[in-house]
Amino acid sequence: MANEEVFPVDENDTDIMVTVELDNGEEMDCEILTIFDIGEQNYIVLLPVDEHGNPLNDTQVYIYRYHEDENGTPSLDNIQDDAEYEAVAKRFDEIQDQLEDM
Repeated sequence: MANEEVFPVDENDTDIMVTVELDNGEEMDCEILTIFDIGEQNYIVLLPVDEHGNPLNDTQVYIYRYHEDENGTPSLDNIQDDAEYEAVAKRFDEIQDQLEDM
């Protein structure tokens, strides 16, 4: 299944939005900032947004382990290990720095 089918894309909009269910059961709309890999593991970075797609004030990004099953259905998992999270956060910072330099 193509990414466009998993995460619908508006041809006039480059932002891809998803709804994430938090551990407390609350749902949160997010913009996908990037998906990248470290070794064999993929990670996704999400930015919480309001109902109009605007970033929430003073928000942080959410970083999850990301994978798709054999049918292309996406799945997110929390990062449990502090060292893994630090490595992923560092790589995301590097990606942001590269984009700023462009």
